[in-house]
Amino acid sequence: MTEQTAAADPVHAFIAQAVAEHDVVLFMKGTPDSPRCGFSSLAVQILDHVGAAFVGVDVLQDEALREGIKAFTDWPTIPQLYVKGEFVGGSDIVREMFQSGELQALMAEKGVALGEA
Repeated sequence: MTEQTAAADPVHAFIAQAVAEHDVVLFMKGTPDSPRCGFSSLAVQILDHVGAAFVGVDVLQDEALREGIKAFTDWPTIPQLYVKGEFVGGSDIVREMFQSGELQALMAEKGVALGEA
């Protein structure tokens, strides 16, 4: 995405800023304390289990954001996980990466501190 595109689309600018400002961002339905779908809940549980500090962005608060995040990544589903500015995937990919140890390895590689849950 170009800077011109971000300037022309405030939703994409918001997404880009959130991803740039936080090491781990989960665009999800609901909040980390109160997920509003099973897929978002699963992603939160995995991030909590590996001890990753993350910011949850509730896409249900704004229809433009809910549609904008899908266009931003060209990914049709929510939740969507970003680590150090890089789109990782949705809950199925996050689950598979967690089970294989790839998620923890990616976070370590990117310099994301993992604590104990």
